[in-house]
Amino acid sequence: MGITQDLAKFCSELKYRQLPDEVVDRAKYFFLDFIGVACRGSKEDSSRSMYRFIQETGSATRGGVLIGTKKRAPFVYSALANGTAGHAIEMDDVNNEASLHPGVVVFPAALATGEMAGASGKDFIEAVVLGYEVMIRLGKAIGPENSYQRGFHPTGTCGTFGASVTASKLMGLKRDGMISAMGIAGSQASGSMEYLAQGAWTKRFHPGWAALSGMIAAQLAKKGFKGPTSIIEGRDGFLHAYSNGSDASKVLEGIGSGFEILRTSVKPHACCRYMQPPIDGVLKIVKENDLIPDQVEKIRVGILKAGAHLIAEPAEKKYSPQSVVDAQFSMPFGAAVAVLYRKAGLGEFHLSRMRSEEVRRMMRQVECVIDPDLDETFPKQWCATAEVFTKDGKRYFTKVEYCKGDPENPLSWEELIEKFHDLSRRFLTKERRSKIVEQVRKLEEIRNIQKWSSLLLIACTQIT
Repeated sequence: MGITQDLAKFCSELKYRQLPDEVVDRAKYFFLDFIGVACRGSKEDSSRSMYRFIQETGSATRGGVLIGTKKRAPFVYSALANGTAGHAIEMDDVNNEASLHPGVVVFPAALATGEMAGASGKDFIEAVVLGYEVMIRLGKAIGPENSYQRGFHPTGTCGTFGASVTASKLMGLKRDGMISAMGIAGSQASGSMEYLAQGAWTKRFHPGWAALSGMIAAQLAKKGFKGPTSIIEGRDGFLHAYSNGSDASKVLEGIGSGFEILRTSVKPHACCRYMQPPIDGVLKIVKENDLIPDQVEKIRVGILKAGAHLIAEPAEKKYSPQSVVDAQFSMPFGAAVAVLYRKAGLGEFHLSRMRSEEVRRMMRQVECVIDPDLDETFPKQWCATAEVFTKDGKRYFTKVEYCKGDPENPLSWEELIEKFHDLSRRFLTKERRSKIVEQVRKLEEIRNIQKWSSLLLIACTQIT
């Protein structure tokens, strides 16, 4: 058998009872994180545009929930909408080695398919773990830098495969059906990095489209539609078409001996993952030394080569962000708000901050330097350095080896729950928020996701 067939065999045979407790725990942990970011992301203009589009396709009273609204939509469109909303605020989970965002693809596909199939909580967890597994393994195999050089966003490309496996599992497809689903998914894998050129919304669209595409692939496969059985490793397959330096061995390496969901990080800051370690470093220096902005002469951050073109190049654009998306991918902006406000959350990545002369002035004091030493442990470890020079001649330096949210430096359940409350308290009552937390923490006890999901239909903004 080939890689595609071996991967499908593993996924089709894995059962919930084989999952270690810590893996089940992480699935619930990341699900709560996803609900929070999707709820808050549902209020972004990009999400509102998506809802208007979906409404014009025809409403559904018995479809999938649109998290953060009172509405439902046809199941595949609910996956599209929830994936787009979840990625809108740049606070969703990320796998470092694959440099992609699994939660905002896998959970929308799992939730919509679980609702459609009336799946149990255990079925849901099982499918989510496999979605993470496939998506991350493919991301590691193509290599983040290779993907970026080809102009592809790995969340969108690898995510389509992860979503197809998640949906296939919940729909009860066996090995051959899952192979076809992945084969069909391979012809839908997409996600252009050109959003960086104008700060466009298409990056937010990528995970939603991957979730929808994966669901369509699984549904077609269930109806007997055939896909290629070598979509991953074939001459014209995914590894060759989407990377100039893929490593096929990483797709199946150590499979079954550990789970990729355990190697996934949570974001505390509302920006690109490559900016998180440098921001942590700046915050550490400013807080530990009680520095005020007027004391700061210069900030120098050491960044990874792999992320430089995302967060530091071209310089003229990164020092003059014109949109929230621009700011989310501007290292000078992230460092500046960290010094000025001692945090880098949604309130800082806001148009009002971009227009602030105080922020613009501080950005001009930020220098971004590609540090070759940091690349030695990438992508397993995303290191960064931060230096702050003060007007009285002092220099403060720190190196960040594992930023807050990494598996080696994780947010505790209590900290994650606090993040969930922070993101959703404007839209959910305390009682509703507490109930969601309680129910997610015992997700394996839920008998029917379709009945349970109405908890996520909350009294917020109408779709207009």
